[in-house]
Amino acid sequence: MIKRALISIYDKDSILDFAKFLVSQNIEIISTGGTYKYLKENKIPVIDVEEITQFPEILDGRVKTLHPAIHGGILAIRNQKAHMDKITEHQINAIDLVIVNLYPFFDKVKENLSFEQKVEFIDIGGPTMLRAAAKNFQDVIVVCDKNDYQEVQHQMVKGNVVIEFKRKLAGKVFNLMSAYDAAVSQFMLRDEYPDYINASFKKKQSLRYGENPHQSASFYGSTILDGAMNTFEVLNGKELSYNNLKDVDIAWKAVCDFDEPACCALKHNTPCGFAIGKDSMDAYARAYAVDPTSIFGGIVSFNRRVTKDVASEMVKIFLEVVAAPEYEEEALNILKTKKNLRVIKFKHKPQDTHTIVSVDGGLLVQSEDVKFTDELKVVTKVTPTDAQMKDLLFAMRVVKFVKSNAIIVANDGVAVGIGGGQVNRIWPTIDALKRGRGATVLASDAFFPFRDIVDEAAKNDIKAIIQPGGSLRDQESIDAANEHHIAMIFTGIRHFKH
Repeated sequence: MIKRALISIYDKDSILDFAKFLVSQNIEIISTGGTYKYLKENKIPVIDVEEITQFPEILDGRVKTLHPAIHGGILAIRNQKAHMDKITEHQINAIDLVIVNLYPFFDKVKENLSFEQKVEFIDIGGPTMLRAAAKNFQDVIVVCDKNDYQEVQHQMVKGNVVIEFKRKLAGKVFNLMSAYDAAVSQFMLRDEYPDYINASFKKKQSLRYGENPHQSASFYGSTILDGAMNTFEVLNGKELSYNNLKDVDIAWKAVCDFDEPACCALKHNTPCGFAIGKDSMDAYARAYAVDPTSIFGGIVSFNRRVTKDVASEMVKIFLEVVAAPEYEEEALNILKTKKNLRVIKFKHKPQDTHTIVSVDGGLLVQSEDVKFTDELKVVTKVTPTDAQMKDLLFAMRVVKFVKSNAIIVANDGVAVGIGGGQVNRIWPTIDALKRGRGATVLASDAFFPFRDIVDEAAKNDIKAIIQPGGSLRDQESIDAANEHHIAMIFTGIRHFKH
């Protein structure tokens, strides 16, 4: 039987109705600080925790519930006579229901506050009470989520809160605390590779399925980072799928790598068309022309406002997602004529500093690929023209987002040929050159182990090549470039994307 409840909450939404229900069940309510004042003002009979502890709240509220009169009442195991005799000896009454939510550290850590101000939102008493109640879940009902008030009330009305539900509520506490502690740890530690990986992510939505219909999936957003993928706004269309989210992440990162107006058409996590232009319309037209077939059913992203004219063009074909930082009102109205087309408005540029990949029984963690080049070094007799240099740098930026082995051939700010995802370098080279008619430059994500890439490029009128360099046989490629009067630049940095 529930005789006594402790309520100590920061988020007071929905608590009044629940508290009134508890009173109707003749359950005594203990409360703290602001919660006590709030309940009292709303005519809820409540006992101040100071009456229980016989000790005043001190240190600006840092210490109020950290007392044996509270934790003894929570942790006493009811069917152990020694426990019950001990709390009786010390005149401690059992606490049967603990309702606690925490200081909003997840929110405050993102705000423009000083370090010291953020530290004050690290909750101590709340987590301690929650952990104690969750450990003793057989005897204590613990509620850390306001969405559980109704189910607790429903089961109490039926006469008994079942043990399976008590255990679930306790599990939710430890689930919350692991994320809360992880967020605090990351905030305090600032270690790129700590001894333990703590993840603090909250479920944003359940997904219909994963990469394939037989796979389940959900999407989680960071609790401490307002990144691009957990703050965007969906303006139109169906729910985003697992594959949509993966694709949009790459497409958005790709266009954000450019200062100029850029458009990325992407399919199956790799670009199928990419261009920069005078504006979004120009960039889209040029990207679309790269591969009008593969863009069908794909993702299109922009780093500039989507205008009426580009929206009118995009609705002529089937697209899964359009993503951009802004939309003209007329453009949005045009896109909304396609009721299933997902239209996304991004609020932030990419902010991740590391990528994490799961392997069986472990995680691989690495820093994001944000370094573009060590030093541009012309290694051939021929030097690239200014126009060629501009295209070389453009192509090398695009190559970062194509699966290895990645080859981009480009001309005038358009990736006219894209090859990647093959087990050797010559196949994607042939593929990119075959489709990239009119290309004048070639970029590779890794060095050339043989001269075959240069020879193939020469057959297709490539005038300049950019690659990391670093092969034991670099000189062979340099000699081949000199034979064909092709300029070649080494960057010193490779951009594998497996």
